[in-house]
Amino acid sequence: MLVYGKNVLKELDKKRIKKIYVSSKETITYLKENNLKYTLVPKTRLDQMVKGNHQGIVVDVYDYEYFKLEDIDSDFILLLDHLEDPHNLGAIIRTCECAGIKNIIIPKDRSVLVNDTVVHISAGAIEHVKIIMVSNLVNAITYLKERGYFIYAASMEGEDYRGVSYSDKKALVIGNEGKGISKIVKENSDVVISIPMKGEINSLNASVSAGILIYGMIK
Repeated sequence: MLVYGKNVLKELDKKRIKKIYVSSKETITYLKENNLKYTLVPKTRLDQMVKGNHQGIVVDVYDYEYFKLEDIDSDFILLLDHLEDPHNLGAIIRTCECAGIKNIIIPKDRSVLVNDTVVHISAGAIEHVKIIMVSNLVNAITYLKERGYFIYAASMEGEDYRGVSYSDKKALVIGNEGKGISKIVKENSDVVISIPMKGEINSLNASVSAGILIYGMIK
């Protein structure tokens, strides 16, 4: 997998790096200071390798290794119910890291996975958050409930998130960009919460909704 950008490079676990391609002198200084080997190439070569703003650095890394439910190590967890947009996933990862949330659960099928866009949009935050892949979200919710977690599902018909008293051990579920949270996931959640809408448009981007609710639920 090819990832790119200065922030991504600085946050990368060095064990994941296979090869570094660079065209920026500024970046070469950083690489030398950190004893990282690199290949100097023209900027046009990097332009051909990736579509985004690479900032003069492209890194070939091993594919992301997902975590398991047994690796959960925090009292606030985020579950994503079949998100499809890598920009949303990357932005949510970045928000979670900033908010101190270290565990994000995603389904194996019909969901965006960790790719170069996700890594870039997360601005390196993915190196500090565990992405846990599961075969079934409902089973994951059951697993969490058995361990004392209270499940909050975000949906337009829920109660105002500002008036809810949140459990110490909690998990927030954010739904698909178009369909929202699936019926079965909602039925297995403990409380459905919503963000009040006052404008003509009655929905928010998934990553924006996640950010509002995450910080609203933090004690």
